[in-house]
Amino acid sequence: MQPNALLDALLAEAGMSHAGLAAHVNQAGRTRGLALRYEHTAVSRWLKGQRPRGQVPDLICEVLGGRLHRPLALEDIGLGIPGQSGPHTSRLSGFVDRATALWRSDELGRPAQLTAQALTGTPAVIPVWEWENPPEDADVSRSGPGLIGPEHIDVLRAARAHYELMYRRAGGMATRARIVRFLGSETAPMLRGSYPDEVGRLLYRATGSLVAVAGICAYDSDAHGLAQRYFHQALRLAKASGDRGLGAYVIALLVNQSLHLREYRQAVAFAEAALRAAGRHTTPALAADLYAMQAKAYAQLGDTAAALACIRRAEAAAERIRPGSEPDETGYVQPGLVNVQVAEALLSLGDLDAAHEQAAEAASAPAHDRGRVHRLAMLCEIQLRQGEADRAVAAAAEMAERAKGMESLRLRDRLRAVRQQLLTSGCAGAEETAQLIDGALRVPL
Repeated sequence: MQPNALLDALLAEAGMSHAGLAAHVNQAGRTRGLALRYEHTAVSRWLKGQRPRGQVPDLICEVLGGRLHRPLALEDIGLGIPGQSGPHTSRLSGFVDRATALWRSDELGRPAQLTAQALTGTPAVIPVWEWENPPEDADVSRSGPGLIGPEHIDVLRAARAHYELMYRRAGGMATRARIVRFLGSETAPMLRGSYPDEVGRLLYRATGSLVAVAGICAYDSDAHGLAQRYFHQALRLAKASGDRGLGAYVIALLVNQSLHLREYRQAVAFAEAALRAAGRHTTPALAADLYAMQAKAYAQLGDTAAALACIRRAEAAAERIRPGSEPDETGYVQPGLVNVQVAEALLSLGDLDAAHEQAAEAASAPAHDRGRVHRLAMLCEIQLRQGEADRAVAAAAEMAERAKGMESLRLRDRLRAVRQQLLTSGCAGAEETAQLIDGALRVPL
């Protein structure tokens, strides 16, 4: 049995104890002529995943719906019949309940969230397909406790900037708990408040952008199933906002995850969907990143012609980037990012000289420490393959220094890979530099 996170979250939102819910269900049952004698232990079993019998699920909907002043269906309380409705097809209010339930479960640190595997095949594709295709949300207004206004949107935007900067400086493992706690304590009440359609779309946009960062932090923590759920949430929020560009940005995050999981054909298809559906809303920076990631996927698939064509498109898009004209979300596409992506694609294609040229240009461009670690790791790998041991050792030493203090499993993967490559090469200074990397890896996460 899987814990019923939806019912748990609704109980918390209603401020109702286990004993309180049992008593109210018993009372509601009496109005239907039922002699029910539930106690708090029964509610505990429901929360652990046991399905109550007979009319009791409907009574739970009635009790919690009355307390929360909104109708609740069986799927809203986690007691729907499997296969009859999915998380992306029901009404927006039901999605909000499921989203906030995930945030609560994540904040409580339930192991099932962290160990869940990422979806593959059709279940992984459906959220992207639903984002791209009708129906759209005609009206996202909502009636609830507390009036939501522009000042709340500003708080969410400030939070996104804050947590993205924290992620870059300290890593996703250190940042994830903070952002998830903010989602549960600050963002969830906003989504449940009152707002007209225009404010609601801004609210969903700001929330989607923030949830995407939570997904990035989960990805950086190697919790890929959880990261994917956050990305899918962000995509649904982007659709509710009506901002196609935001949706394309979220799909770029899914493309990056697909590459890491070696789902190369999926990466190509997702990138194509983003470019196609967002159209003119795809900014030059985002287009450059999407094309560069497509190039990496095609290179892994052995399609040289397609990879080179995507490299040309990525470079052309990168030339159109104008500082100050991009949304906050695409700020990660800094000078040199496309170069290091292209270098990785060229390396997979076996063109070491061209890959080195791109990697060197990427490493010479300004970047925050996290980005610089990845660029130096790529440069070091190429230099080792070219026999430039001295330069590779220098790049690896700087990489180890830059990575200090960051709690990121993705960066640790890069550090370990470089360490192994150095020791295998047997070049002068390899042992000493490997010890520097060991120092960066010494503290367990």
